[in-house]
Amino acid sequence: MHEMGITSGILASAIDAAEAEGATKINSVTVSIGDLTEIVPDSLQFAWEALTPGTMAEGGTLIVLSITPKSRCLQCGNEFEHDKYNLLCTECESFLCEPIAGRELRIDSIDID
Repeated sequence: MHEMGITSGILASAIDAAEAEGATKINSVTVSIGDLTEIVPDSLQFAWEALTPGTMAEGGTLIVLSITPKSRCLQCGNEFEHDKYNLLCTECESFLCEPIAGRELRIDSIDID
């Protein structure tokens, strides 16, 4: 389950940032995850609940925001949203498209005390 490793990294980064600010508690961590990453938000939540006891994030929440995939057509320049499987340009129906959103994995904010 690679979500455990990802969550461990998120938690470690959040704790480092919180400690650098002199915090004693992490109330919440908000992350954005692109739908193309194949990361399962429920698995992240499960891992968060397993990893936070005994840390300054114990009792805190992990808020996961999804980023819809978006691509740019290399033929006509059209930018369009799509699901994981349909990468066909919505204007010219070209398959020559590059993803410009949907592969992200980032910490957006950390709420601390």
